[in-house]
Amino acid sequence: MGTPLAAPGLLLLLVGTAGLCRAFFSLPLRVSRPAAPSGSLPAPVVLRPASSSRQPDPPSGADGLALASDPGGTLNLLAMVENLQGDSGRGYYLEMLIGTPPQALNILVDTGSSNFAVAGVPDPDVTSYFNTKLSSTYKSQGIDVTVKYSQGSWTGVLGTDVITIPKGIYGSYTINIATILESENFFLPGVKWHGILGLAYNALAKPSSSVETFFDSLVRQAKIPNIFSLQMCGAGMPVSGSGTNGGSLVLGGIEPSLYKGDIWYTPIKEEWYYQVEILKLEVGGQNLELDCREYNADKAIVDSGTTLLRLPQKVFSAVVQAIARTSLIQEFSSGFWTGSQLACWDKTERPWSLFPKLSIYLRDENSSRSFRISILPQLYIQPILGIGETLQCYRFGISSSTNALVIGATVMEGFYVIFDRAQRRVGFAVSPCAEVDGSPVSEIEGPFTTADVASNCISSVSFHEPVLWIASYALMSLCGIILLILIILLLIPPRCQHRYTDNDVVNDESSLVRHRWK
Repeated sequence: MGTPLAAPGLLLLLVGTAGLCRAFFSLPLRVSRPAAPSGSLPAPVVLRPASSSRQPDPPSGADGLALASDPGGTLNLLAMVENLQGDSGRGYYLEMLIGTPPQALNILVDTGSSNFAVAGVPDPDVTSYFNTKLSSTYKSQGIDVTVKYSQGSWTGVLGTDVITIPKGIYGSYTINIATILESENFFLPGVKWHGILGLAYNALAKPSSSVETFFDSLVRQAKIPNIFSLQMCGAGMPVSGSGTNGGSLVLGGIEPSLYKGDIWYTPIKEEWYYQVEILKLEVGGQNLELDCREYNADKAIVDSGTTLLRLPQKVFSAVVQAIARTSLIQEFSSGFWTGSQLACWDKTERPWSLFPKLSIYLRDENSSRSFRISILPQLYIQPILGIGETLQCYRFGISSSTNALVIGATVMEGFYVIFDRAQRRVGFAVSPCAEVDGSPVSEIEGPFTTADVASNCISSVSFHEPVLWIASYALMSLCGIILLILIILLLIPPRCQHRYTDNDVVNDESSLVRHRWK
């Protein structure tokens, strides 16, 4: 959720009345409806087709991994299988027991932020909260903390308490935990989680990087390998359904039953978000032919807390044009691409065959090679809800972004994703649950040469958030010094000031430099 997911990038759709749904279809086909008002469903539009680095399975005991475990030990990877619930529209969450006696809460899994936080007071949009007064082991640190996401924010107080994960590693561990006292657009109506588990690096932790993150605490206290892996099983399912889709968060290793084929790894370029390097995109097998730096402007990250695949504006426009050009649809309203409208078909039809495959090329650990992960339309043309008894509506699972390319749930639902922090790499393997009607909807292929791509697709100037804070304080200090000098000069008596004569020359050239950051 770091950058993008609505509450942490999560999209919540509210079902309209039956009368409203009927009104959507009183107009002729291909007449575009205006965007729906805030809080309501995008307007449906009925569409019709036009007339005619690869790694082998690592051995048990591989360095940095835990592929087999003693059921009586700290790690039992099989016990973590299917420990998640949720969907791509509202996020995937894990049950956790917090405090003494334990209080059960559902916690959103987010690889795009670094704080562990739970609702600390009643909220109209959550069904449970952590009552610190009922826990004998809770200790407040008295430190205020505020975290802002691409959508939503919260403010709370930092403390510590013990946690247990029923379907996780054995034992109880003392963890930094923020209790959320105020929030804005963070908890959304209908969500079934009560807090957020940030699994990114401590560079993103608030109020400072000195706060030990949840996973760092587990690695230190439980002595587990510095690696976790994630599978989200929502391919082809409604993105705002009942929240019963499964998934797995495996802490401390890789579970072989959760993937098939080989694992392909790409290096982590910077340890803040899980930042990777994207080399190119293809739509229907056709290269977009953009400068590879466009794909990484100003970063490309893997974020389970972001609902969609988010693309920088220039890349998004190129992808939309390519999909519209290669799809077998008579006409598209722009509202479908921007998310303000839904596309609807008869329930007997399968619209996915009308759209092209989308491929993302990532740099391999061997920098002279790349591999590509591909998603079929079943992952980015996403079912939302039915209208009456005959229509099924879909949304576009890709959106534009102002500051990042984000590989969110739209893509991640097709793969088993390994966050190998010990070896600074992110791995992708095909997920067995990424199937619709018995057919796989994701692919991994490679290796490919990178001879036609720049040796570095990431800008050498990267303004990370901690650096921005330092720069802003430095600028404020400089402005304060200049202001103090001006005040002193204004207080100097006029007789002490220099009086210019006709022979004096004053040449005053100045400029205002505006420093912009995201």
